[in-house]
Amino acid sequence: MKTLNNYTKGILRENPVLVLVLGTCPTLATSTSVLNALGMGLAATVVLLFSNILISALRKVIPDKVRIPCYIVLIAGLVTAVQMLVKAYAPALNDALGIYLPLIVVNCIILGRAEMYASKHNIFESAVDALGMGSGFTLALFLMAAIREVFGNGSFAGIPLPILTDNKVTILTMAPGGFFVFGLLMAMMNKWAKHKPQKKDFGCENCPQAAACHQANCTASSAPAAGKEAAS
Repeated sequence: MKTLNNYTKGILRENPVLVLVLGTCPTLATSTSVLNALGMGLAATVVLLFSNILISALRKVIPDKVRIPCYIVLIAGLVTAVQMLVKAYAPALNDALGIYLPLIVVNCIILGRAEMYASKHNIFESAVDALGMGSGFTLALFLMAAIREVFGNGSFAGIPLPILTDNKVTILTMAPGGFFVFGLLMAMMNKWAKHKPQKKDFGCENCPQAAACHQANCTASSAPAAGKEAAS
């Protein structure tokens, strides 16, 4: 059950694009076509999976002071390998993605998961987290691309659609249309998820300075409150 929750959080509750609002640059740039969106999502997922696995395996070896440069070197090597494979077996996709394929190196989704999750969890949990985040990223790209290509270009995955071909909303294939669809999907996700702010407990148990002050501040602040309660 924990593994399933760890996977699904990247698709729904913590979707990197629609909830955490990460990776918006490649999302807007490559979501004009379903095939391009799926190609970018798959490439990013592969890099995210192997980077999480490697960083989790080396988390006790990588010095803390140089962890970010080490992460970037590992991710850059993986991105180079993926780009070479795409060039060899899908040159049209490589040309369509352009600069956004090598820019996976500095994609904040991949760096963020490396820093916040893979460096603190074991290999299996890091791999599941990567698959969940990659699936969420790919899903968001696919939804945006499907809407923009169907209504903006009158086609789906390059296949012309009757009626829509002659009634294109061309602005959807441009930057303003991308932002519009992006905001629409974010609004729908927020409405569905019904996010509510959670109250945080600022008691001594969660205070980072509790050991230093020996809970003196908590005792002092609780004394007036206790006096008021007694007076009432």
